[in-house]
Amino acid sequence: MSTDTKIFCLSCKDPSYVFVFGSNHRAAHGRGAAAHAKQYHGAKNGIAEGIQGKSYGLPTKSVNMKTLTLTQIRRHVSVFIEFAKNHPEMKFHVTEIGTGLAGIPHTDMAPMFANAPDNCVLSERWKKIINEQKERSTKS
Repeated sequence: MSTDTKIFCLSCKDPSYVFVFGSNHRAAHGRGAAAHAKQYHGAKNGIAEGIQGKSYGLPTKSVNMKTLTLTQIRRHVSVFIEFAKNHPEMKFHVTEIGTGLAGIPHTDMAPMFANAPDNCVLSERWKKIINEQKERSTKS
């Protein structure tokens, strides 16, 4: 099974982490991080959003495999962040959701996770984008 891209997977190195990946409303986890989640972390075809084994699906594409609007994705991110806040006993490795197959710029996706709780691990790239955005807003 090809995952199309090389996935950095903290969850593979430390199984106490839940692998958070971008999915689609068809819940066909056939490519990218979704395929990785299915192969290694218990993601299930037919379940587009939420906890699945040691993974969490967060939709970024429609049933027709079109990229969702940023507003739609923000709603899904909010649901995930609320879930993470309500489960402080769990640790989440948040991949760079939406920036691969969905084609969304990192600068659009990363800020959606600015309010993620401490039990969520973001990439260094996303942390940098979030910090730069916070610095710009405090200077304004």
